[in-house]
Amino acid sequence: MMYDKEKEQTDTVTDPGFISFFNKLPQKSPETGTLRLFHRTGTDAYYAVYGPDALFVATHVYHTNSVIKYLGAGGRAAGLPSVTMKTTVAQMLLRDALTIKQLKVEIWVPESGQGKRVSKFILDKEASPGNLQAVEDLLFVDTDLTTAPIVMSIKIASVAASSGDKTRSKTVGIAFADTSVRELGVADFVDNDLFSNTESLIIQLSVKEAILPTGTASGNTDRDVDLRKLKAVLDRCGVVVTERKPSEFSTKNVADDLPRLLSAAAMPSATEGTSADASVTIPQLALPTAPSALSALITYLSLLSDPSNHNAFSIRTHDLGQYMRLDASALRALNLTETPGNGGTTTRNTTLLGLLNKCKTAQGMRLLGTWLKQPLVNLHEIINRQNLVQMFVDDTNSRRTLQDEYLRYMPDLHRLSKRFQRSQASLEDVVRVYQVVLKLPGMIEALEGMQTEENEYYNLLEETCLQKLREHKNSLSKYSDMVEQTLDLKELDKHNYVIKPDYDPRLQDLAEKLTEVRDGLDDEHREVGDDLNMQLDKKLHLENNATYGYCFRLTKNDAKGLSTKKYIELGTIKSGVFFTTKALKRLAEDYQEYSNKYTRMQSGFVKEVVDIASTYTPVLESLNNLLAQLDVVISFAHVSVNAPEVYVKPEMLPSGEGNLVLRDARHPCLEVQDDVSFIANDVEMIKDQSEFQIITGPNMGGKSTYIRQVGVISLMAQVGCFVPCSEAKIPIFDSILCRVGAGDSQLKGVSTFMAEMLETATILRSATKNSLIIIDELGRGTSTYDGFGLAWAISEHIASEIHAFCLFATHFHELTALDQQLPHVKNLHVVAHVGEKSADEKREITLLYKVEPGISDQSFGIHVAELANFPESVVKLAKSKADELEDFGGDDKDMDVDIPPEVTDEGIKIVEDFLRSWASATDGEDIVMDEEVSPEQQLEQLKAHVDKFLPRIESNSWLKSLIDTF
Repeated sequence: MMYDKEKEQTDTVTDPGFISFFNKLPQKSPETGTLRLFHRTGTDAYYAVYGPDALFVATHVYHTNSVIKYLGAGGRAAGLPSVTMKTTVAQMLLRDALTIKQLKVEIWVPESGQGKRVSKFILDKEASPGNLQAVEDLLFVDTDLTTAPIVMSIKIASVAASSGDKTRSKTVGIAFADTSVRELGVADFVDNDLFSNTESLIIQLSVKEAILPTGTASGNTDRDVDLRKLKAVLDRCGVVVTERKPSEFSTKNVADDLPRLLSAAAMPSATEGTSADASVTIPQLALPTAPSALSALITYLSLLSDPSNHNAFSIRTHDLGQYMRLDASALRALNLTETPGNGGTTTRNTTLLGLLNKCKTAQGMRLLGTWLKQPLVNLHEIINRQNLVQMFVDDTNSRRTLQDEYLRYMPDLHRLSKRFQRSQASLEDVVRVYQVVLKLPGMIEALEGMQTEENEYYNLLEETCLQKLREHKNSLSKYSDMVEQTLDLKELDKHNYVIKPDYDPRLQDLAEKLTEVRDGLDDEHREVGDDLNMQLDKKLHLENNATYGYCFRLTKNDAKGLSTKKYIELGTIKSGVFFTTKALKRLAEDYQEYSNKYTRMQSGFVKEVVDIASTYTPVLESLNNLLAQLDVVISFAHVSVNAPEVYVKPEMLPSGEGNLVLRDARHPCLEVQDDVSFIANDVEMIKDQSEFQIITGPNMGGKSTYIRQVGVISLMAQVGCFVPCSEAKIPIFDSILCRVGAGDSQLKGVSTFMAEMLETATILRSATKNSLIIIDELGRGTSTYDGFGLAWAISEHIASEIHAFCLFATHFHELTALDQQLPHVKNLHVVAHVGEKSADEKREITLLYKVEPGISDQSFGIHVAELANFPESVVKLAKSKADELEDFGGDDKDMDVDIPPEVTDEGIKIVEDFLRSWASATDGEDIVMDEEVSPEQQLEQLKAHVDKFLPRIESNSWLKSLIDTF
């Protein structure tokens, strides 16, 4: 980012009183979640940031501290840091802060009535990741909105726990809004103390900001405990938290407010009337807890204060069960999207969203992000989506035509509709919609001409797409007539958006007068050129100057011989001398007068045209949704065909029925990386035979990739996309739950092991027999014994109680013994070829990245350390310590290597005889209750029995080796 040196001096107008004013403001900074900008208006407007904000901008925008200027006494040591920015740079900063870095923003403007030195400012605009309304025009001047700014309000109502139940369940009421498309939604459900359902809903909706009631002063009530847990969940999901007064979460006014916001279509049976009607006509108001959250949301977004919002919103009830449930850990493990706040540094193919995003429209990109977080669970809907993808996979020509000739030229009709609804639209916006209307017949023709051998597919295309497109085309036919009758289409090539002069007789009359004046200007230009003997336009220029209006200009040299009697000199600057004549002055005045009249009259007609165009917004929004769906489906087909190896259409099985079978499965993001030759693997998970699979093997051997690709492929299938396999049979999963690396939990005050346990607790509480569970290491954050105990107990619980499909990668090789207890547990291992020891005691280890049945009893961690260029002395010490531990535990492993089975059986019989003899000798003593035998006496009796059996014990080699180990 280049710094504007001219702007560096602008802050010399900062009044010393401003420093005092700034220091009295409430302390806020990017570190605490808020960025504060000051808009310094005037002839040369710019933005400035001060204090911690200045340091933030210097670091993240300009990447140098040299742009910082220190105001006031003390210089660098004690002065107030300051950085100034052009408006374009400030817009880019706002976009980055709100949509990527998840910061709140305040924009301050000067108080009126101050002179050149401005010292006092007032807060003009506030925005947050979920509420962009105040700054939309600043943010998206030249950029499309690619993610929806969803803001959510949450109200918790406790449900009395049953006696002895320590885990209280609670009713959670949620309201959410997407102001970019004017949509409200509510949900009401019972949740557990981990807020698992709430987390799933946050992921499904891609929430950017959450509104919560503030806690109590003491902070010790049950509600405070719940709020702390909920904030931890929101933090894990990368959601910005905004706290509001509990009084705002009241249903007092919502029955009056909501009907004012909703459109007639959202309340089909509504009657003009009282709030009593609202609870009947709006079923969402009958929910137990959600209306409280909805009230707080409407207040926070100030929806009623904007008249354009009145009767413009729709409302829906969100059902958690209509989509696959994902948690924050699954989002991270499957690399679905960018992690919130990471600055967008990853390349496009490192996330599933980036890989599948071959969309040509902004609305398509937004819908793709939504679909990835809302995989379908309805078999019929999944198959319909996949059939549409199949059509575009098969017909390459139609796919390319639709992408390159139609979709790429489609504007974001939602944003245009909003401009129309707010009366902010211009003739340019009218023309952009007109250009869409012109494209519709060709798009319909391209879709009608698609080649497919399956009548079922074509009927589906007709039903879901073509029929609606034809309806939209017919609805918009009068729109194109209106534009052609009112706009001067010849001027469009010059990017002039004007009304046709013949649209109105008065406008026509003014246009003719303007033409007459222009002709007079040209005649005067020629006459003066002939008089001065100056070549027109090369020496004698006729210009419409901002200061003087129409006038002539000559260079200083050429103007030396000007007659002051004929010509009136207006001024001299570096570029030449401006002058006029009496005739030109009169013509210029006439031109100015007619132009102003024409502009005023035209603006009235422009308003009429825009008002007529705004009546088409419902059609445009419906068309926008259809274009977005078409764009995403075609994007799926494009990616499926152009992958390194073509994706296949998966066979989908009903939930709870069938097995998971993938042939030659690949990780879609990894196989497209440069210099990667991906090794495909088969996956076979059979219900009641191999539904729980334990994968062992060396570090860097591909365990994580193998288990995660199963999750990614399953999710892609339920989204409706083809999958990277040669053959795939996939049952519908109700959720994908993951336990993976701890990420940045330590930075948020959560230990690695605690984060691991929280994720695992979510799995144990949320998983059903129709879930897919992916666990990549478990129990490594504590002692070996505790960790193994937890890993075993959790594995056994999942395998024996939940019966979900589960892939468990581990370095606890002892865990593989679980298959001896449970028949549906299967062991797999990642293959590594280990060579013979060389002269320097090194072994060549080759990772083959193939997954095969069986157990791997080595992790080759020291080999990985060698690859990481550990110092040789460290590697040698590690090897020697590892050998010591192996020797320490090696005797018990090898004690019966050379002992025949019959000798072992004989030794067992000797022990049984000994114990039987000892038991019979002590039976009589147990009966005589009044005679107490001392421990010393018991020990003597035991020694006597040992002496009696000693010859037999010493003659058995298996017993001798067993005793030696003790």
